[in-house]
This record gives sequence, C-alpha cells and structure tokens, in this order.
Amino acid sequence: MKSSRSIFRRLVRNIATFYNQTRNSCRVLVGVLCWLMFTAFSNARKLALVTIVCVIGVTTATRADEGMWLFSAPPLKQIKEKYQFEPTPQRLEHLQKASVRFNSGGSGSFVSANGLVITNHHVGADTLQKISDEKHNYLRDGFYASTQANEIKSADLELNVLISTEDVTAQVNGAVKSGLAPDQASAARGNAIAQIEEESKEKTGLRSNVVTLYQGGAYHLYRYKRYDDIRVVFAPEQQMAFFGGDPDNFEYPRFDLDICVFRVYENGQPAKIGNFLKFNPHGPSDGELIFVSGSPAKTDRQLTLDELADMRDRFLPYLLRMFNRREVVGTAYSERSFENARRAHDDLLGDQNNRKRYDGYLAGLLDPQIWSALQSREQKLRDAIARDPKLRSTGTAYDRIKNAQDEIAKIAPVYNYLEIERPRFTAYRAPRALVSNLFKYARLLIRAVDERAKPNGERIPEFRDSARESLELELFSTEPIYDDYEILRLTDSLTDFASQFGADDPLVQKVLAGKSPHARAVELVSGSKLKDVAMRKDLYRKDATALQAAHDPMIDLARLVDGPARNARKTYDAQEEIKKQAYSEIAKARFAIQGTSSYPDATFTLRLSYGTVRGYEQDGKRIPAFTDFAGLYQRSAEHDNKPPFDLPQRWIDKKSNLDLATHFNFVSDADIIGGNSGSPVVNKSGEFVGIIFDGNIQSLVLDCIYTDTQARAVSVDSAAIIEALRKVYDANALADELVGAK
Repeated sequence: MKSSRSIFRRLVRNIATFYNQTRNSCRVLVGVLCWLMFTAFSNARKLALVTIVCVIGVTTATRADEGMWLFSAPPLKQIKEKYQFEPTPQRLEHLQKASVRFNSGGSGSFVSANGLVITNHHVGADTLQKISDEKHNYLRDGFYASTQANEIKSADLELNVLISTEDVTAQVNGAVKSGLAPDQASAARGNAIAQIEEESKEKTGLRSNVVTLYQGGAYHLYRYKRYDDIRVVFAPEQQMAFFGGDPDNFEYPRFDLDICVFRVYENGQPAKIGNFLKFNPHGPSDGELIFVSGSPAKTDRQLTLDELADMRDRFLPYLLRMFNRREVVGTAYSERSFENARRAHDDLLGDQNNRKRYDGYLAGLLDPQIWSALQSREQKLRDAIARDPKLRSTGTAYDRIKNAQDEIAKIAPVYNYLEIERPRFTAYRAPRALVSNLFKYARLLIRAVDERAKPNGERIPEFRDSARESLELELFSTEPIYDDYEILRLTDSLTDFASQFGADDPLVQKVLAGKSPHARAVELVSGSKLKDVAMRKDLYRKDATALQAAHDPMIDLARLVDGPARNARKTYDAQEEIKKQAYSEIAKARFAIQGTSSYPDATFTLRLSYGTVRGYEQDGKRIPAFTDFAGLYQRSAEHDNKPPFDLPQRWIDKKSNLDLATHFNFVSDADIIGGNSGSPVVNKSGEFVGIIFDGNIQSLVLDCIYTDTQARAVSVDSAAIIEALRKVYDANALADELVGAK
C-alpha cells in the first residue's frame, strides 16, 4: 500500500504541474482527480490505469455526455451536434410523465397502461420488508402476484409524477428585501415559497414544491401528481437482485436481476396511465444512444472549497463514526437469529453502503495534492470574477459562505443529535440521539399539532398544507414495529448522545430521567401507545393541550427535546439563507463568465441524462458492455455456488430453459448518481431497454465531476427481464402485460 500511495502522490503532482502549465479545462482536471481519490484508496490494483485515464480524460471530456439536465432545459444542441438526433418536445414530455419518483428514495417508470411501475429491488426493499413477517420473508424469497387480487398494498409508499415546472425565482427573491437579518430573510423566503406552493395546489390539485437550484441561484415550482395506493406485483429473490453481494458491489461485470414491479391504483382500481414506456424485449445494442430519466439525489459539483473543507474536517468524520457504530450494532443483532436479520436487513445494508461511500470520499479529500488542485480550480473562477469590474463584488460571497459554515459547525452537535442527523430528501429523517420509529411518530405528532396552529407561511416546510397528504401517509403507516429492535436502536442512540454531550449534561440527564440508556429505552418503548395507528390518528386530530394530556412517554420525550432542537434549526436555517444569497451571486457570475447553458446540481428532482452503451478499458483489458446468462452461471460455478455467488434453486432447475446468450446487465456512460436507482433507460424511439441499478467503482467520481473514461452506469437489460419472467418465474401474464401482448 505504501508503494501504491507513493505512485499515486507522484502522479497527482505531475497532473497538477500539467494543469498549472496549460490552464486547460479545470473541469477535466477535477474529473481526473476525483476519480483518483476514490479509486486509489478503494482499490490499489487500479492505479496502473491512472495514466490512461489522464490522457484520455483530457482529450475527450469536453465532448463527453455530461449533465443531469432539467427537462425544461434539455441539451438539444449538444445531442444533435454529436448524434445527429434531436428528441422532440412531445417525446420528452412523454418520458417526463412516464417517469416516477419513489418517496422512499429512488426512481422508476410506468411500463403499462394498467398502472405497472418498474424500479429496482433495492428501491422496493423498504416496502418488501414492511409487508413481510416471520412467516413471509418477501425481501429474501421474492414475490409474484399471478392475479391483481393477490397484489399486496404497501404500508406507506408514495409515487410522484412530474406534470409541470415553472420558474418562480423572481417571486421568491423578491420577497427577501435588502437589509433583512438572516433569520428574517429566511422567514420571508419561506413565507413566499409557502404561498406559491399553496396557491399552486389550490389551483391545480397537484402536489406543489418549490425547489432550490444552483444552491440558491434559481427557484422552480414543481407540480406532481401523487399516488399512494401502491401494490407489489413482483420481486425476485434478494440473492438474484444482489448476486455477488459485497464482493461484486461497485464492480463490473455484474449479473443482478435488480428489479421490482408495482402497480398503481386509484379509487381501488388499477390506474389508467396515458404516458407509459413501450417495453422493448430485445434491449439495447453496443454503441447505441440512450437516455436516462430519473431523480438523482444530490451532487456537489458547484460547492465552494470552504464547503468541501467543512465536509472533510467535520461532516464526513461525523458520518463515518455514526455509520460504523450502527453497522456494528446491526450486525451483532442480525447474527443472533434469522428473524433478527430480516428485521434489520434494510437498515444494516444502508449503513454498510454509506460507510463504504464516505470512507473513500474522506480518504481522497485528505490527500494534500488533491486539495491543492481543488484550490486551483476555485481560484480560476475567483480570478475571473476579480478581473471583471461588474462582478468584482461577488468575491465577498466566498467569505460569507465560509463564515456561515463556521456558524453551522458551532451548533452542529445539537442540530444533528436533536433535530436531524443529516440532510433529508424524504419526509422524515431521525435525530441522531433518538433513532426510533416510535419517536418519529411522536415528533411528527407534536410538530403537526404545533405547526397547524400557525399561518401556513410560518410553518416548517414539511408541515405546510402542500405536504399534508405525504405527512399523513408517513404518520399513519402500517409498518410493523418490533419492540426488541426499537429498544436496540434507541438504546444505542441514547448511549451515543450521552457519550457526545457527557452524562452530566443537563439535557442528557432530563432525557435519561435517572435511568441507563437501556432502561430508559425499555421504559419508552414499552410505555408508548403509538404502535397503534388508530391512536396516532386520534391524537393527530387533537390540539396541543389534549396531546400533552395523553401522557405518552414518547410524546413527552419529543416535547422535551423540541425546544433546543428548534433553536438549533433556526440558527441553521439562518446560516443556510446566507449561503443561498451568496451562492446566488456566484451563480450569476458563473453564468456571465461561462454562459448559461449549464445544469444545476442534483436535488432529488427529475433530470435527463444521455450517453451511449459502451464498455471500457481496465487493467489493460477490454471490459465488454454486456454480460449474459452464461456468465451468471459461470460466475456461480467459479465459487462453487457458495454465498454470495449462490443461485436460488429455481435458477438451477430452470437453467436448461434459458437462452444463455441473452444479455443480462450492461453499462453506459450516462451521467447518474444515487437516487437514479430504478431510472428507465430508453432508446431514441422512447422504448424501455433497461433500468439503472448501480455504478461501477469509477463512477463514484460523479458526486463531484463527470468523467466518461471508465465511469459507467450499470443497468439490467430489458431482454433479461423478459427471459427471467417467462422461463424462471413462470410469470407469463406479467411478461405479456409488459410487452403489450395483454
């Protein structure tokens, strides 16, 4: 490892020198460096490829298929110039309205007129786990409803379909008058956003959300049709969805049937869908132009160096400590019994993936040579700003961002432990000190009641009228609650809280109420009545006085920590307002210097990406774009059919039925990130030819910059889906509906 790191550092110095001499595209440089930061520390054997990456990256990145584009501003010129093809507005609108967003985190698409939606197994895993029990482990064993009557309703799943967008930047910014203090400006902006959302919802009946773009450079109103009667139709065994397990994770070739099929209902009947994707049962071909439509969660491509420094020095170490701790606790619990493993599976898998992701990211940001190159990137823009008299005042925006980050760091422990552990993309995320579903319901109840008494514009965003249906869906979830698992997680988070602030801290003492973390967790979980959905519905209708009179221990605890949590949130929001205003100035300067034809960072809203199906070079070897069924069986045989390369018995029994030359997975250079899981891959005709489920290890660069040298999006081929449904799962009725034969 010492030798590998030495090679890595020498190479980074050479690249930095090259950059300083040529001042060529800094975007290309950062693309190379970000790839290096992940690859060098994640897999040392890939270092031999670095020189190839640098040479190819510098010569091709400016022609690469970069971007997670707004559907309202697609890159039509770039596509036409490179591919002599231009998607029509009608085709793009059809794709937009055939795409869906999962509130559990992920993407999907309509694939039949009768409400079928396809996504990934790992996106559907949350629902599969919630509908399972000790006798039915649908997450592990799979599920197929041969008739609509057998389809199982999800506990709390919501799907959103983007209907329209509108630029409301002028309205939002116009509400923030000059001279307002940060907390006043934040309140004014929030009030304007709430009014826009409320008026839109009243006018259209659609879910309406104002989305911040360019870190505050623009604000767009997104209108969604929402569905909340979602039923499971099909899921393969987990072993087929995640074949190869951790050893193959982030690698390629892959052989995963990572799909899950739902059906959307309205008024108790399958929804009639006008915009759905025609299912092409043959899949794409090598070199073919493809498009990806999905909801990428978050990218950091436009953050300042001070934001990245805060991530390196404070936030990433904080996250790693949290996920390492949870992984240890979840693993120990899971190893005690098969039932424990079932209950904890989804949480544990998430903890493991996050730990791996952030560990590699931190290792890269700690390298001095990489940091020097990132400084050069930012300095180039700042120098251009300083040279332009009209833009020169923008230079102070960087200082304001740094100062705001410093203030956030001061209140971060209280904010993260009592308000929210990390940024949310869905309705709720736990505070680090109180990880418990019962506490979630208690917090949602007290805040729903408190916020309801305020004018809509003064409420916390997730409690505005525009979010009411989504709030109630989560609050009244029928997800099963297991006391032992609740106690385990709450004990650990309370212990973590006491360790962070000290056992003598006044608030820690009030929270623990004179008991050990375990004894307090047992008291809270066993004494709470919030497991009962009917009880939650009844309490939700009450006012604050009546809610307090319920004397539920979990509600009392939520009330106890609500004051300091809200105070921390108020400070955090005020500092975020300072950053939004500063980033707005930087965005305007960037547009003036570089032009306006750019895409914003990902925001868990619908985006369009494009590229081609193509393999890549690795370790001097050509990696083909496609894998096939024959490779699946070969991979299993190489490991004696032992976990995690073991095949379910039905796949062994049905092998002779299969056309082993059928394509299984494929890679493309489309620009994707977390949140794109489940995104449809379509051809020029708008036909469904695959579904995104992962990226290779080189694609981790896409958090900060796009590169197409080796980074690839990994998809399940539509041909594999049909082959498996018909010949392995005997799901001919479902296959017929997908291909339009029914």
